[in-house]
Amino acid sequence: MKVKSIFFLGAMLVILASACSGNKKNEADQTKLAEVDTMPFEVEAERFADLQVLRYQVKGFESLSLQQKQLAYYLYEAAMCGRDIIYDQKYKYNLTIRKTIDAIYSTYKGDKTTDDWKKFEVYAKCIWFSNGIHHHYSNKKIMPEFTQEYFANILKNCDSSLLPLEGTDIDGLIKTLTPKLFDPKIDAKIVDQSAGIDNIVASANNFYEGLTQNEVEAYYSKIADKNNPTPVMYGLNSKLVEENGKIVEKTWKVGGMYSKAIEKIVFWLEKAITVAENAEQKTSLEKLVKYYKSGDLKDFDDYSIAWVKDINSRIDVVNGFIEVYGDAIGKRGSFESVLSMKDMEATKTIATIAAEAQWFEDRSPIAAEHKKKEVKGITAKVITVIAEAGDAAPSTPIGINLPNSNWIREQHGSKSVSLGNIVESYNVVSAKSPTLKEFAHDVSVVERAKKYGALAGNLHTDMHEVIGHASGKINEGVSTPDVTLKNYANCLEEARADLVALYYVYDQKLIDIGVMPSLEVGMAEYDNYILNGLIMQLTRIKLGDHLEEAHMRNRQLVASWAYDKGKKDNVIEMVKKDGKTYVKVNDYAKLRDLFGQLLKEIQRIKSEGDYKAATALVETYGVKIDPVLHKEILERFEKLNVAPYKGFIQPKLVPVMDGDKITDVKIEYPTQFSEQMLEYGRKYNYLPLIN
Repeated sequence: MKVKSIFFLGAMLVILASACSGNKKNEADQTKLAEVDTMPFEVEAERFADLQVLRYQVKGFESLSLQQKQLAYYLYEAAMCGRDIIYDQKYKYNLTIRKTIDAIYSTYKGDKTTDDWKKFEVYAKCIWFSNGIHHHYSNKKIMPEFTQEYFANILKNCDSSLLPLEGTDIDGLIKTLTPKLFDPKIDAKIVDQSAGIDNIVASANNFYEGLTQNEVEAYYSKIADKNNPTPVMYGLNSKLVEENGKIVEKTWKVGGMYSKAIEKIVFWLEKAITVAENAEQKTSLEKLVKYYKSGDLKDFDDYSIAWVKDINSRIDVVNGFIEVYGDAIGKRGSFESVLSMKDMEATKTIATIAAEAQWFEDRSPIAAEHKKKEVKGITAKVITVIAEAGDAAPSTPIGINLPNSNWIREQHGSKSVSLGNIVESYNVVSAKSPTLKEFAHDVSVVERAKKYGALAGNLHTDMHEVIGHASGKINEGVSTPDVTLKNYANCLEEARADLVALYYVYDQKLIDIGVMPSLEVGMAEYDNYILNGLIMQLTRIKLGDHLEEAHMRNRQLVASWAYDKGKKDNVIEMVKKDGKTYVKVNDYAKLRDLFGQLLKEIQRIKSEGDYKAATALVETYGVKIDPVLHKEILERFEKLNVAPYKGFIQPKLVPVMDGDKITDVKIEYPTQFSEQMLEYGRKYNYLPLIN
């Protein structure tokens, strides 16, 4: 489970970055690498479409031991080797499309000064950013702004030896790709969680083939043992297909689906094992390799338990099929990897919160029967990200809490991390943002945000991950949330974790344990959250659309429910001023009480598996948008020229060799997004076109 980037970064200072056209580089500069010790570090890289590409710095890497650097390098390579997997998971034709885009972008022989070419460049970058042809956030197909004829022309005027022509010719490739790229009705959404439809059939991802949602749910209902207190996460690492009248799971493992890429991942993981920092880390990596080779989800559980126990290593990694947001019914895990090192100083605050986890659970407003009697093994830390891959890049989380298995969390604990240097980069660009001035109700909100916004956002992220996802329990006999709550499971889990953070960010306890100076920090977060949930996040949605993404639904659900239920006491007020709409929190204490009431209900829904109540709650408060308000917000936001989405160019680890021996590992900071994407396409190109 993770907090998505841009969600909880504290007031508007950290929610949206400033307008910036990026640093324009001439041709000679395109492959230039910026070394942190020779020049100031530039966070901002470039801007295109609705995206801004940033960079982050890995402070302290140079001080690692040689063994730790070697370990980091091997884990870095293991992460990058899975890049093809995420493309294929998202859409069956993504690899063919990406390889075509790469070939055109790098070898087109025609005029590159035309408007059409510039439109193609933007389209290519958008595909790279989203790991495929569907927008990373809205889930909708990214539509080209150039014509079909222009696409055919540039395709015929590039190096054909680089095109994915297996089994066809250029005309055949054009015929295959044109409808998939240009027809808005074909595979329109990668994930469609709309109510009243077959969510699996309507979703364009590559997790299912030839099956309906009823067939999939019936299949897992038969094989799942509801009485097993330690169930595996059925479906996490496979594609489910219909073949010759039978349902077949194509497991992602060595010798199975995605084998060529997974073999490379295993190759580097086995090298990492030889330089592990300690016995616990070595055991964890060995179990991960075993799982990749067997594909057995029991082996994944064994690995997850070992990973949770590895608490003393400086270097850590998430690598595997982890988050299930990409599956409309929340079963299949997308490949991702986050390689990091522990920030020793910054960890103190989040560790302080983790140490009080039982206190928070005992005093939670949820029903007594839904509380954990013993909150076990929460390991909390702030990390410095070294590199990310798969579903974690270029768009990144800012917080992670794993493993996702409920019984492992209850019996063995979990790891909660805040991605410190990612947040730092967001803060750098967000300090210039014009959005706070435009959308804040009055100057007191602005001043409070300037003073406490960053701290408020950090505390929210910490508590969301550390005590939010770790709280509450599922009733005995109730199946896992992905089974009982289906397409609403992810939204309600994120809402539950948010509400825990919101309830306690306005609590004297945080002052008493020394992590915040006053309740004004909580007020800053309430201002931020309500403004974001009711107004600001609408800037990322096209007029006429509903909310689809789980985190966006979650935030609107929480804010809209609180606004509705607090109307009698005017807890939250929608204010009109100079023809513009603003949101104002009038009573912070009553708002906290409302957050507690909603937390109690959502925990009940999860604990009891109440799908009917889940449907009513999400569909009533988390999906629909007021079109009049939406139009106003979009018009105001457009004038600011701010990119609503952010992502990152990844640092690069380069070994220094003496023969076949690594004597050092250097970290470099590429400046060109397109160059990095093309390099990845050349170096980590392992999978066949259609899986």
